Amino acid sequence: MCGADLPWAKSNGALAHLFQMATTQITPDSNVVTAEIFIAAPPDRVFQALTDPKQMSQWWGEKGMYRITENKADLRVGGKWSSSGVSADGKAFTVDGEYVEIDRPRLLVYTWNPSFYHLVKTTVRCDLEPRDIHGLQHRGPQRVGTGTLVKIRQEGFAGNIEAAKGHSIGWIKVLGWMQAFVERGETIETRPASA
Repeated sequence: MCGADLPWAKSNGALAHLFQMATTQITPDSNVVTAEIFIAAPPDRVFQALTDPKQMSQWWGEKGMYRITENKADLRVGGKWSSSGVSADGKAFTVDGEYVEIDRPRLLVYTWNPSFYHLVKTTVRCDLEPRDIHGLQHRGPQRVGTGTLVKIRQEGFAGNIEAAKGHSIGWIKVLGWMQAFVERGETIETRPASA
C-alpha cells in the first residue's frame, strides 16, 4: 500500500483550506515526519482527547474516508493501545502499539504499528506545550487563557518516502480533526467532510 492508498490520505479537496493551522515536514532522509498545530485549550484537555478511547472514537476519522470502530488504551508505560476501523471501501484495519513514555499532560510517546503498511514500528512523540492566549481588550492585549502547541514527531520510516508522505498527510487531517473536536466539539458525525 503506498502513501496515497492510506485511509486518511485520500482527499477529495483542498487540505490547506480545511486545516490551515496544521503543518508537517519530512526530513531529507525520509525517516521522520514532524507536525504542529495550535489548539485553543489547555494541555490536559488535549491530552484527554489523545488518550481517552471514547473521545478518540468521536473525532478520529471522517465520513466517506474511514472510521475508527474500537479503541483500547492501557495508559501506562508498557501498556498497550489499539485502534480498529474500516475504510470507506470496507477494508478493515488496525493500528496498535505500546506506550513508551508518559508525562501527563505534557508528553506522550508510543509505538505505531499499522496493519496497512509493512514497516518496522515507528515511534510517535507528542509534546503538548502550554501557550498563553491573549485577547485584545480596551486596555490592550490581556492574557485570557492557556492553549497548547501540539508537536508531533514520528520516526522510523527508514527512508520509505511513500510511508512518510502518507503519514504526513494523515497528521494534517488528524490534527485538524482533533482541533475541531477540542475547540468546537465537532465529531465525525457533525464535522463537515472534506470537499
